[in-house]
Amino acid sequence: MGSCYGRNVRITIFGQSHSPAIGVTVEGLPAGFAIDRAALQVFLDRRAPGRDATSTARREADEPEFLSGLVGDVTCGAPLTAIIRNTNTRSQDYDALRAVPRPGHADWPAQVRFGGFQDIAGGGHFSGRLTAPLCIAGGIVMQILAQRGVTVQARAERIAGETDPDRQREAILAAKAAGDSVGGVIACEVLGMPVGVGDPMFGGIENRIAEAVFGIPGVKGIEFGDGFAASERRGSENNDPYRMVDGKVKPVTNHAGGILGGLTTGEPITFRVAVKPTSSIALEQDSVNLQTGENARLRVQGRHDPCIVPRAVPCVEAAAAIAVYDAILA
Repeated sequence: MGSCYGRNVRITIFGQSHSPAIGVTVEGLPAGFAIDRAALQVFLDRRAPGRDATSTARREADEPEFLSGLVGDVTCGAPLTAIIRNTNTRSQDYDALRAVPRPGHADWPAQVRFGGFQDIAGGGHFSGRLTAPLCIAGGIVMQILAQRGVTVQARAERIAGETDPDRQREAILAAKAAGDSVGGVIACEVLGMPVGVGDPMFGGIENRIAEAVFGIPGVKGIEFGDGFAASERRGSENNDPYRMVDGKVKPVTNHAGGILGGLTTGEPITFRVAVKPTSSIALEQDSVNLQTGENARLRVQGRHDPCIVPRAVPCVEAAAAIAVYDAILA
């Protein structure tokens, strides 16, 4: 499985949604870095389930246990491994799914790919639950980046087409009441990056960030800078002119989103992520029965987010932080 990311700082995520624990191993962290455990927990709590009426009713503490890589709270140069124990699972809700795959989920292609041996409960290794260990790694990397003057921040730009936070919440609760779900767009920016980080072609900053961000289940698209809107302009409108400011070269605008030719320009890296509506909904849907070979109807059981966008915001920050730190180390 493609559960590893990075060249210079390498993360490996393991576990399934309903396994005894999920976790991450991070290689390449500098020795001697003191992790702020309280700040890391605050970051993890932003993603944790069961904290609000707009999220799943499944509640997990999401408190990491560090098995290696730390002496006290200080990195020691060894691979860092941390786990989060799953304590509130209801695997019986998924008993019927081996025969009837859920629309919008990986159930059917996973059945073919892994010959029926995949873990179905909670989505197994395909679950958004695996973004919790991603956030452990990303939260630590964000603390390291902060010492370099680099910060990552994201927000829910749109949910169900709404830009106002109060109306976004109303849209989520309305979808929940209807047994349905909604998606949205997350905007993210990376501030403080030096000029010239990255590589041309396949090692560009866009490539690295996109690879990491697409590890978040439910992400269906990404655009950098002005993205698709740039395709409708002339070059004279879209180019970012240069001027000398305090003796340094600086773009006047930032349509490029802080990246040209795969390299950072020194301006904020900006990108947007499209997140689909949650696939698990309470409404009855069309599917097939793999055992009988007949068409079937399915009503998904279990506890699910009516919108994953709010909890995905810190996941996007974590993925972006890991990507840019890996590029900086190169």
